Amino acid sequence: MNIFEGALQHLKKAARQIDLEDGILAQLEQPQRTIQLNFPIILDNGKVEIIRGYRVQYNNFLGPYKGGLRFHPNVDMDEVKALALWMMIKNALINVPFGGGKGGLEIDPKNLSEKELEKISKGFAKALAPNIGPLIDVPAPDVNTNSKIMDWMVEELNGRENYLASFTGKSIENGGSLGREEATGLGGVIVLEKLIEKLGFKKPLTVAIQGFGNVGSNIAKILDTRGFKVVAVSDVKGGIYNAGREGFNIDLVRECKLEKGLLAGCYCIGSVCDSAKKVDDGIISNEDLLELDVDILIPAAMENVITSKNAKNIKAKIVFEMANGPVSSEADGILNQKGILIVPDVLANSGGVTVSYFEWYQNIYKEKWDLKKVNSKLKEKMEKAFEEVWKISKDKKVDLRTAAYILALQRLNK
Repeated sequence: MNIFEGALQHLKKAARQIDLEDGILAQLEQPQRTIQLNFPIILDNGKVEIIRGYRVQYNNFLGPYKGGLRFHPNVDMDEVKALALWMMIKNALINVPFGGGKGGLEIDPKNLSEKELEKISKGFAKALAPNIGPLIDVPAPDVNTNSKIMDWMVEELNGRENYLASFTGKSIENGGSLGREEATGLGGVIVLEKLIEKLGFKKPLTVAIQGFGNVGSNIAKILDTRGFKVVAVSDVKGGIYNAGREGFNIDLVRECKLEKGLLAGCYCIGSVCDSAKKVDDGIISNEDLLELDVDILIPAAMENVITSKNAKNIKAKIVFEMANGPVSSEADGILNQKGILIVPDVLANSGGVTVSYFEWYQNIYKEKWDLKKVNSKLKEKMEKAFEEVWKISKDKKVDLRTAAYILALQRLNK
């Protein structure tokens, strides 16, 4: 089953719970528009390279298409369709006036100079320009993209009406919102705090986080300040594990990551050295991290990292999905059978698109909110969505993922 087919399984499962009309379900099973484009850039060495890109505009029942743009060598149409479907569900669930969209380029930004990356970003924006805009489709950052890339893209659209609102996730100087960079992590922590309150869990709780980019590093930092023990973190090349369960000094870990470029080798910081699990010169593999005996496992990197092959080895009490689609459809069933509570991505990581909505709103209405207002409104949105999903889960005796999809489908149906 490919990633898009897996996403459809969850959609259909929830639709059966509310007797969604066949006509509505049929419309939600396929994107309204898929765009594949190719454009040339001149590399620093003078050679011309053709860049392949995608944008899926999945559904706009609730408003403009909304979703990120990722730069990754494995980007393909099936992946982007699945991500766009999840954005449709996420935006309906969190109750912002957006539909679902997603896009990406089939490139590895690590092999590009900054000049080449700027050319490619502007080329992508130019190619997408006829199909995007503040009331049509509003892209944002995703994997391997950031505020600088969004600024380049906005620059390419300069002169169009309300052009700043054509992208979110921009730098503060270029119309971005305060709190956007931390929003996904902070929104996740807000949901997690409400969950452990419902479950009656007591801190300190141990946490392992796979992925240490913007989302993973920010949620690690916030959890560290709120009484959780982050005992393992990893990036694409592996990670570090504090076997003594004291937790890491996340500020030191972040500094080390910036200095070395990777987490491997950062195990010997502070007093961690004596208790770290030293595997292959200090590296714990991403596979081993997923199977650690911790209270909370947070996959915050890529999709399909927990599959039917390793789901039986997962020991965490809670799997908290900060990445999009980190648990395959088959693994979802296995974890549920084991009694492991899964908090789905469409709820857990929706803080990012929530503050993206705030940014879009500020751009449209020429406002500038302070950080206190942004975070207060984020907290209100996240807590309300969690309570609604929790109630549906209990009332209908379904898992949280199905409950989240039910809530979203009810809004889309209406």
